[in-house]
Amino acid sequence: FQCSALTSVTIPNVVTSIGDAAFCHCSGLTSVTIPASVTSIGKSAFGGCSKLENIYVDPANVEFSSIDGILYNNDASTLLFCPKGKTNVTIPNSVTSIRGSAFEGCYRLTSVTIPNSVTYIGERAFLSCSALTSVTIPNSVTSIGRNAFQFCSGLTSVSIPNSVTAIGEYVF
Repeated sequence: FQCSALTSVTIPNVVTSIGDAAFCHCSGLTSVTIPASVTSIGKSAFGGCSKLENIYVDPANVEFSSIDGILYNNDASTLLFCPKGKTNVTIPNSVTSIRGSAFEGCYRLTSVTIPNSVTYIGERAFLSCSALTSVTIPNSVTSIGRNAFQFCSGLTSVSIPNSVTAIGEYVF
């Protein structure tokens, strides 16, 4: 469905896997509903969907969950993917890691609140979030992956605590 004119998608209950880049660059896509049957979602499945605001996951799904339209693993300990249409995000306290590329290309994102439960920010996690102006990294974070905040052209303030012991290349 790459680059198609879809505006919303409800995946049927017989689908178990969403492939790599399956809905990539569907510029009109605003919402996706994932059934309980889906057990895997490929890389960049919803990448480049600039108007995507919400991903809904059936509560019976054993692999994935959604909170406020954002995709998490089942127990919401890992933030997997934030839709590109989000502007303000408060990450729940259940999250311990932000997966690589989770917020990549969220051009509208102006603020993100990272809780004290997060210990890891993955590679390219916030790459190209050009509207993001400041980030406070909590004392719980010990590692920031490479390119995590690269091309965040609006970023003017970053607070990095002493708890961070590993910072990848080209983070800023």
